[in-house]
Amino acid sequence: MKYCSECGTPVSLKIPEGDNRLRFVCPNCKTVHYQNPLVIVGVLPEYKQQILLCKRAIEPQKDRWTLPAGFMENDESTLEGALRECQEEAHASVIEPKLYALYDIPYINQVYVFYRAQLANLDFGPSAESTEVALFNEQDIDNDGILDLILGGHEWSEAWMSSSPTPPQWRTHILKGL
Repeated sequence: MKYCSECGTPVSLKIPEGDNRLRFVCPNCKTVHYQNPLVIVGVLPEYKQQILLCKRAIEPQKDRWTLPAGFMENDESTLEGALRECQEEAHASVIEPKLYALYDIPYINQVYVFYRAQLANLDFGPSAESTEVALFNEQDIDNDGILDLILGGHEWSEAWMSSSPTPPQWRTHILKGL
């Protein structure tokens, strides 16, 4: 961050009084600019023992298969965001969504919240964010890390890991029976 979003003055990095972390602070209007983790929400859509995946049309991870997921927006719940992302990325509607997993990924300042749900119907397809959308049997999914994410593992693929200067440190919480 270079400039205050309130008044346009260049900001400086310092620990505000009563705080214990470096923050961007405006010396003019005294606004403290907090930078907090981003929340990514998504759905693990299922249909008869198959999982719906999207092939990404955009970065990051362009041309990689993934679950329909994306950034949570203001004024929506995690469930509303997950359902919206499923519709935006796969044109898919789901029923009976249940909170499934929470992933804390501190090294990239993100929190992932996934719901598991059944496809309402087989009316799904590509979108501006996905070049392909398809159902996969578990054994047909390339072992590139996506299964670890879906099934609650702790490792990403070598390609994902090599894109980071340090290996990922996951705090994974699979919520069973909710």
